[in-house]
Amino acid sequence: MRIPNERHLAVDLRVHDLLRDFRLEDVWQLPEVTGSRDDFELVIERIRSGSPMSSGNLASRFVWGVRQLLGKVFDLGDVAHATDGRADGLPIPGAEETSIVPRLPADLRGTADDLRFTDLPFVPVYRTATEFAAEISNRTVHGVLHLSWIPVGGERYEGRMAVYVKPRGWFGEAYMAFIKPFRYLIVYPALEKQMAREWAELTAAR
Repeated sequence: MRIPNERHLAVDLRVHDLLRDFRLEDVWQLPEVTGSRDDFELVIERIRSGSPMSSGNLASRFVWGVRQLLGKVFDLGDVAHATDGRADGLPIPGAEETSIVPRLPADLRGTADDLRFTDLPFVPVYRTATEFAAEISNRTVHGVLHLSWIPVGGERYEGRMAVYVKPRGWFGEAYMAFIKPFRYLIVYPALEKQMAREWAELTAAR
């Protein structure tokens, strides 16, 4: 379920101060992904180990496959394999930094150094008890994937996923506009269903 940006920005999260120059592109509530405060590590693990190319949704796999092919043909960057570095070393649009890591305050630095994505080319940046951020950089955009664990009453929390972006010029803006319908109609719904199914299986096995 998509959440209005204003509602998400009203929540007290560390990421907002770090990404003031980024655009909040999307915010989604992860359906049925709820639990106690300590369960947030499980949410991070599911995102890190997930792969859109192994999704049970054929349309989602097709969209990711097409994007991977375009990346190879037009040198737009890889979207289907993990990376050990800071992507391609391009500076963040409008800045000199190639990563948001230099922006981190002392208490956030090194908090995600032990984490890696299994397949996706995101690089973990930081984590807290209720937040996790990872970045990606390619020829179209510098983006940040952010997970948050939001209290909903009592001892319960719910998962949210947000995407922050800085497109690279007119081409990056055009690319983001082009893929928007596919994200809304295919990619995000497939991800939500996959997360809900895997979370139910995970919590049932405990």
